[in-house]
This record gives sequence, structure tokens and C-alpha cells, in this order.
Amino acid sequence: MRVSEQEAVESTARGLGAFLERRREQIAQRWADAPLFRAVFTVSRDEAVEACKAVVDALCEVASTGRLEDIAAPGFDRVREQLGRMSGSRTRTGAGPAQIADEFAALRTPVAELLRAESAGTSVAEETESLLALTALMGTLRLVVMQTALSSGEELIARQRQQLLEVATPVISLWEGVVAVPLIGTLDSARSQIVMESLLESIVARRARYAILDITGVPTVDSLVAQHLMKTVAAARLMGAECVISGIRPAIAQTIVHLGIDLGTVLTRASLADALAYALSQQGIEVSPHAEVR
Repeated sequence: MRVSEQEAVESTARGLGAFLERRREQIAQRWADAPLFRAVFTVSRDEAVEACKAVVDALCEVASTGRLEDIAAPGFDRVREQLGRMSGSRTRTGAGPAQIADEFAALRTPVAELLRAESAGTSVAEETESLLALTALMGTLRLVVMQTALSSGEELIARQRQQLLEVATPVISLWEGVVAVPLIGTLDSARSQIVMESLLESIVARRARYAILDITGVPTVDSLVAQHLMKTVAAARLMGAECVISGIRPAIAQTIVHLGIDLGTVLTRASLADALAYALSQQGIEVSPHAEVR
């Protein structure tokens, strides 16, 4: 682009910024009645108007720099959090990314109407340039919204995944000094880390001397899973607790042998009940079968 053309583009952008600043109140009032802001700010219209003004201010700042198509323009930084909350609010009500993008794109129409009205005395070429600049700016805003929404969505998914991992790996107290972790489902690296951290914290908090890892609900055990279990056992020992692995089914036992995995240093029991009986017996508590009532 030649210097003169670049100067023309920057001049048009600055003019657009000045227009947005002059019409800030009118734009905010019109946007407050748009479906997007009505859906997000359902309680107070004044709150919607203030939110609209913040977005207009950001667009003014971006336009004044001439960076109409730059999603990294400093002006957008001030409203990214707000835009993220808005898109998140719409997502929670069932709106998809395409619908949210369309709702933000619809904000261009009332601004374009005001711009045309103000440009009535100018040439067609100047009006067209201003409208094109507005289109570029609103398109960039739309991209910023989608980028922010995707980032917020990824963070939400990560938090929910972490919460699910924690819920899926509870540490329960079976007896004084005895805790257990009933594992169900696939044991991957992320979940193994949660298991280890939760178990170690529970050993300290409950002063447990025995920790039971019950893998009855684990469908398969490969070398990676076995490695995770060994690390957990070793960490529990360092915390002063003896670790017992229970629930090794015949099929899993055969797999472990076939893979050549050495669990010789790990205490194992066939079931959770057997592991609990062992832990109790080590504390001088004998468990006897329930006598039948005749």
C-alpha cells in the first residue's frame, strides 16, 4: 500500500473513531435494546447501557490507532473480560458460537444507520469508505469475541475436567488410621496425579497408617497404569503409610504377568474387604465371620 493510501486509511479510521465518540450515548442506547444485550442484562437496562458504552469506548480507541483489523489492538484489552462474561452468559442459556457471533455482528446495523445519517452531506465515496471501515472494525470485534469465548470455554472445560477427576477419585476413611481410594474407570496420567495428591493429603490429615488402592473398577492394567500405581505406593510409604492394592482380578493378574510387570514389592489382596481385614489385623483388631443365627 502506498503512503498516500495508508494515510487515507488511517484518516478514515480516525474519523470513524471521532464519530463513535460523538455518538457514544446514542449507540449505547440502541445497543442496549439489541437482542444480545437484552439477553445478557435481563435485570437492569442501565447496566446494559454502561456495558455498551464500555464497548463503544474500546472501539473508539482501536479506531484512533488505525488498527481496525488487529485483534491484538490495545483498545480491546479493556473489554475482553466483559465480552467473555457476555459470551459465557449466552452459552449457558443454550446459544451456540455461531448464534453469539451473529448477535455481535448485528450490532453493526444501528451504528451504520447513524453513520449514514451523519454522512448525508458528504460524497458517496467518503460515506462508502467510512462504512467499510466500520465493517472492518465490527468484524474484528466479532473475532475478538469468538477468541475470548473459545478461551473461556477451554478454561471452563479444564476446570470441569479437574472437578470430575476429583469427584471420581474420592478418598474415604474405612477405619481409624485406614483410608481407601476406590478407583473406577481408566487410570491415565492426569487422574493418577490427582489420586496421588488426594491420597497423600488424606494420609496427613487423618494420620493414616494404612492406605488401600482398590482397582476392582479399573477395566485394564497396562505397564503405564502399573507404573502409576507403583509411584503412588512409593509416595504413600514416604509419608509413613503402608499401601495395599486390592481388587486384582484374574484377568488383570494374567495381564500383569504377561507384561512382565514386577509388583513383588507391593502388598496385594484379592478384595477391598481382605485389604481392610489385613489393615485391621496389623493394628491388633481381629475380624471374624458373622455367626449364623439358628
